[in-house]
Amino acid sequence: MDNPKATAILPGMTHRSDILITGGGLAGPLLSLAMAQSGHRVTVIDARPEKVRRNAAFDGRSYAVALTSCRLLSGLGLWDQLQENAQPILEIKVSDGRAGQGPSPFFMHFDHAEIEEGPMGHMVQDRYLRRALLDAIEDNDAITHLSGRSVIHQEAGPGHVTVTLDNGDRAQGALLIGADGRGSGTADRAGIKRTGWSYGQTALVCAIEHEHPHHGIAHQFFMPPGPLAILPLPGNVSSIVWSETAQNAAAFHALADGDYLTMLRPRFGGFLGEIGLKGQRYTYPLTLSLAQSLVADRVALIADAAHGVHPIAGQGLNAGMRDIAALAEVLTDATRRGEDIGSAQVLARYEAWRRFDNTALAMATDSFNRLFSNDNTMVRTVRDLGMGVVNALPSLRRSFIREAAGLTGDLPRLMKGQAL
Repeated sequence: MDNPKATAILPGMTHRSDILITGGGLAGPLLSLAMAQSGHRVTVIDARPEKVRRNAAFDGRSYAVALTSCRLLSGLGLWDQLQENAQPILEIKVSDGRAGQGPSPFFMHFDHAEIEEGPMGHMVQDRYLRRALLDAIEDNDAITHLSGRSVIHQEAGPGHVTVTLDNGDRAQGALLIGADGRGSGTADRAGIKRTGWSYGQTALVCAIEHEHPHHGIAHQFFMPPGPLAILPLPGNVSSIVWSETAQNAAAFHALADGDYLTMLRPRFGGFLGEIGLKGQRYTYPLTLSLAQSLVADRVALIADAAHGVHPIAGQGLNAGMRDIAALAEVLTDATRRGEDIGSAQVLARYEAWRRFDNTALAMATDSFNRLFSNDNTMVRTVRDLGMGVVNALPSLRRSFIREAAGLTGDLPRLMKGQAL
């Protein structure tokens, strides 16, 4: 265990706190900070060693953080540290086409100047966000970070839930929150089933240096095998999320860097001049994974443990942040009313708040991917005309911009810039 606060727990002892969180990636630490801020004692159980997460160098992985998610980060005291290395997203351009042929004449163009709130969001690199989270939870005396530890058993009892760790330690709290990803062990042990399928696509992820400035413009280029997202980072650098068929992606990923760029260039186009790789290359299979329930007996799920969606709209992380803000608000309000935060009545409020939105996002991203990841002439014609109509109507275009910024729906207080 790398965190000195964790080493005080002797083997075989039971550590008690108000809330237990499994998963130390992004969602778990974010929720721990929100709950500590509202006076709760929290234990974060993280399977990966802290030094592995903390020492990450630039590797091209980045996140499109919507405006309302930036407000959440600000409310948790993180945004000032992150903002100097974040790239504002000022415009989004969406087009259709084929590799080597350029975009069709029909497109959508969203400009942040059409709303009053500012940039639609920011691009934040993984390495900066993880480091900021680790620093924040280490500095918070209400949070215990058990790094390099896994949960092997969980059991709900009257008024509490107890987990057993892989070294024999136990931890107990009023509520266990699963933030442990699409293959959530927390969900499995709680008996929560999942719905999902593979898209037969793989995302190739990397960062690209380019000759010309991007001017804060994000691009989404729809091609028959899948979408290519070009997302601006500070300087003349962009993050790439390139969706291909699983077969093509495996072949492309196996290429040397120069040959990889040869395959990317006709898809990327020449609008940013000469391009080159920066950092490492990654792949991950694209699937839908939706928990059939967000709660069980003294258990709640957030982020990818609750819903893993296609990255076509770039909203996966932001949906997880809405889960965090909503659950933090529900639990904080319940505590102020003197309620048991792990009770079925309290958890049902979280389920009711987030269930519909999460399912709607999953179905929307699934439908968008099926609509745009094909080469049917009739379908292409209809979707191109649809993009042209959206772009021509200011009120409709503005609604899309507000959706991208996260400004629609029933927003939790943290996403409105308000305190818990």
